[in-house]
Amino acid sequence: MPGSLLLIEDEPGIAESILYAMRSDGFTIAWHATGAAGMAALARSAVDLVILDVGLPDGNGFDLCRELRRTSSVPVLFLTARSGEVDRVVGLEIGGDDYVVKPFSPRELVARVRAILRRTRGGSDQTTAQCGPFQLDERRQAMRFHGQPLPLSPSQYRLLAALVRRPGWVFSRGQLLDVLGEGDDPSLERTIDSHIKDLRLRLHALDPTCDAIVTHRGAGYAMREDW
Repeated sequence: MPGSLLLIEDEPGIAESILYAMRSDGFTIAWHATGAAGMAALARSAVDLVILDVGLPDGNGFDLCRELRRTSSVPVLFLTARSGEVDRVVGLEIGGDDYVVKPFSPRELVARVRAILRRTRGGSDQTTAQCGPFQLDERRQAMRFHGQPLPLSPSQYRLLAALVRRPGWVFSRGQLLDVLGEGDDPSLERTIDSHIKDLRLRLHALDPTCDAIVTHRGAGYAMREDW
């Protein structure tokens, strides 16, 4: 289970308690106090999970996660002093995997990190997620379909990866635009329909019986969960 973690947190006291707890549990963890330093570290080397503070001295952790999701699907666990439901929902909708409110128990944080890694790794040594005939390899940014490599454009990969990670979760067009890093311009939402159509055609060409992506009229799209 243990792997490599990146902590982006500006409060030294909190950071030190997290570092101690994670290292005691066998994880390798690096710490950076600003978003810019954390992003630079991610550009240099991959990690299995990012623990990200929402309130950073050089920006907002939510904005940092949006930027990260344009190029990476690494799991993100938010740390924040905000306990409101809206903040929790926003954190999850933009691509976060969990949300922990300060103050918190370091041991609980370790348990949550382990739970995320079990889910995203799919029980293997690689960072993977499994859903029906799909296997997502997060570290290699690759998708397999019925055990075979599935050639995808960068946009197709990001959309399909988001759906595979959360079977049954209905993503609005706006949320999927955010996955693509296209912002929240409503005029672009119909491009999602085009991407989904192309994905369906590609999957049907390989397996005519596969109806993987479900349309929820007026709401958005979801990955089948009844495989």
